[in-house]
Amino acid sequence: MKEVDARGLSCPEPIMLTAEALKGADGPVKVLVSEPHQRTNVEKLAKDRGRKTATKEIDTGFEIIIE
Repeated sequence: MKEVDARGLSCPEPIMLTAEALKGADGPVKVLVSEPHQRTNVEKLAKDRGRKTATKEIDTGFEIIIE
């Protein structure tokens, strides 16, 4: 599973890193973000690309698994 650690980064970096990871992914991608608006943006990106997400809150923000 590819992992994108975008905690503490400013927009649009989390989206750019996630989009790049999805391009070459042959399986799920785990994305770590620190802010609620970043979570929403990553979930929207995944949905726009026909992917499903599972999100949970963690100590340092949010963990989003994109299937």
